[in-house]
Amino acid sequence: MDFNSRRITAIIENALVEDRATRDATSYACVDANQRATATILAKQDCILSGVGVIARILEVYAALDGAVTSHYEVTTHPEIFDGVRLHKGQSVAVIRHNARVLLSCERVILNFLQRMSGVATLTRKFVDAISGTKARILDTRKTAPGLRMIDKYAVRCGGGLNHRLDLSDGVLIKNNHIALAGGIVPALDRALHNRRGMQTIEIEVRTLEELEHALSLGAEAILLDNMSVENVSRAVERCAVLEKSVPIECSGGIRLENVRAYAETGVDFISVGLLTHSPQAADMSMKVLPT
Repeated sequence: MDFNSRRITAIIENALVEDRATRDATSYACVDANQRATATILAKQDCILSGVGVIARILEVYAALDGAVTSHYEVTTHPEIFDGVRLHKGQSVAVIRHNARVLLSCERVILNFLQRMSGVATLTRKFVDAISGTKARILDTRKTAPGLRMIDKYAVRCGGGLNHRLDLSDGVLIKNNHIALAGGIVPALDRALHNRRGMQTIEIEVRTLEELEHALSLGAEAILLDNMSVENVSRAVERCAVLEKSVPIECSGGIRLENVRAYAETGVDFISVGLLTHSPQAADMSMKVLPT
């Protein structure tokens, strides 16, 4: 992840502006302007770390917003601490040495990013571990927090998952509403095959084995099995296995930790899980700030 990119910088800037971090009334009132401090970020639960690189970038963006030359800062992490590593309760994530007011003003924004990203990564790793030994791979979806898609999808990768489409321009995925508006699977696929840009793969969503047959006969290049039972997914995989040309198969809808293994054992290539990013529980972390 390039935390210096314009898109990530904009996300961080919006978070700092939202919190009015450069107008921290309490820190201004209570803490001397020249006070130095050391902040230690601690994991308060076992989790998969994601977002450690965001810490320094938040401090840099804060300095730009503040419009003043802030004192030198230092972010230190242990060599074994990096995104994707499994943290244990009580383990140190990072130590930051900086101006005390700046640390206090950025505390909540730093923790918000680390906690959400690590929560997404932790949940993703649970799904990845649950299907270990099968050929299936865990995919995310576009069900991300508004404005945080780059962050959420990076966290999925930290947890061992794969990213599906980043946005609507990133591939053709024909879903039920497209099919309904186009007048059915036949015209939807026909138009997509003629109107796609470049060599984008045509993936189509089907809900029944009958729809699967229609899609395959019309040249679908990838199949999304939506809300199918484990038994029907298994039948769909068997059907596609006899095709002359390999067609990637993805399943989605109602996938939970309790049933993801059963779906993976059908032989599907991908399992997309919306709750990785629409319903993650934030990892519990804290920041302890002491005078230097």
